[in-house]
Amino acid sequence: MFELSKDHEDFRQVVRDFAEREVEPHIAQWDRQHHFPTDLIPKMGELGLFGLVVPEEFGGAGLEDEGAFTFQCVAIEELGRVDQSIGITLSAGVGLGINPILTYGSQEQKERWLPDLVAGRALAGFGLTEPEAGSDAGATRTRARLEDGQWVLNGAKAFITNSGTDITSVVTVTARTGEKEDGSAEISAITVPAGTPGFTVEPPYDKLGWHVSDTHGLTFENCRVPEANLLGNRGDGFKQFLKTLDDGRIAISALAVGLAQRMLEESTEYAKTRLAFGKPIGVNQGVSFQVADLAVMVEAARQLTYKAAWLKDELHAGRRSLKEVKQAAAICKLYSTEAAVTATRIATQVFGGNGFMEEFPVARFYRDAKILEIGEGTSEVQRMVIARGLGLPS
Repeated sequence: MFELSKDHEDFRQVVRDFAEREVEPHIAQWDRQHHFPTDLIPKMGELGLFGLVVPEEFGGAGLEDEGAFTFQCVAIEELGRVDQSIGITLSAGVGLGINPILTYGSQEQKERWLPDLVAGRALAGFGLTEPEAGSDAGATRTRARLEDGQWVLNGAKAFITNSGTDITSVVTVTARTGEKEDGSAEISAITVPAGTPGFTVEPPYDKLGWHVSDTHGLTFENCRVPEANLLGNRGDGFKQFLKTLDDGRIAISALAVGLAQRMLEESTEYAKTRLAFGKPIGVNQGVSFQVADLAVMVEAARQLTYKAAWLKDELHAGRRSLKEVKQAAAICKLYSTEAAVTATRIATQVFGGNGFMEEFPVARFYRDAKILEIGEGTSEVQRMVIARGLGLPS
């Protein structure tokens, strides 16, 4: 059993208090209006939520040797317990925005972008998915060619989180920059500052859920950025985003745990207070057994998630292997996200007709849950990764 430290649990309460104070009173309205709460982001920055895995040198918390990634998952879980859109804003803001720059960026790139991102004065996106390259990310069609000391980008990206807010400062984009000797695509990562000529943020998507999260398509038409905007080594983009996704899968799992936890709380309370035939509906085994199943799913999902987070922190300390983390990330992501989708279905059933009404939060969580099985690698991709990790032929 992976038990969090007292520091982690104390931090959980801090984030829970913040979420219940700053998010809960407003989230239903934000969801109805599809409103991205820009003013909330600096408050999250002041609390240190964007800097938990970042060294002090760039304004972060300097928790690298104290379970930093586990702290990050705690924060995502607690925000996700109140609202999934706010949880994914943090998860993507760090995992897809900050981490690629922190892990692969030059000193100049880190100094340029990280302080504002950590402080919540800015957000960053990660442009990987394309209209015809989702799970098959190696089929990237966006291209970048070197011309007179500049990268010239042409192509399109789809479903990019935090890419079109008023405070978005940069998007890291994967692009084909040539061919390898074996004829396969050479894929590199390039940072593109917001407002660069030729970089267009498309109108926001009309989504089933995550109404408060910022999500756009992006297009690049002869978009020019300096050669120095290459992130890491040329041709390493594929390896970079695969590692980025491994970390992101654990974070999405934490987001799913927050959702399942909220469904357990809502269903338990409703089963105690909703009367039918003169008695609380929780006296009926048909209801109580469903709530019991929720408790089992929450416990299992949380254990898998924080085992994976612990392994990630141990990897940073040099005590675990990348293979272990990769397998644990796929396992927790698969189980937790599918459990979260099931949890919303159970909670909606427990609430009956009220579960179909937007005045009750279970309806919003029901809409928000499905994307968890898709983003950061679909459930099918996770099963493929797990099978390969077991040594089965690909």
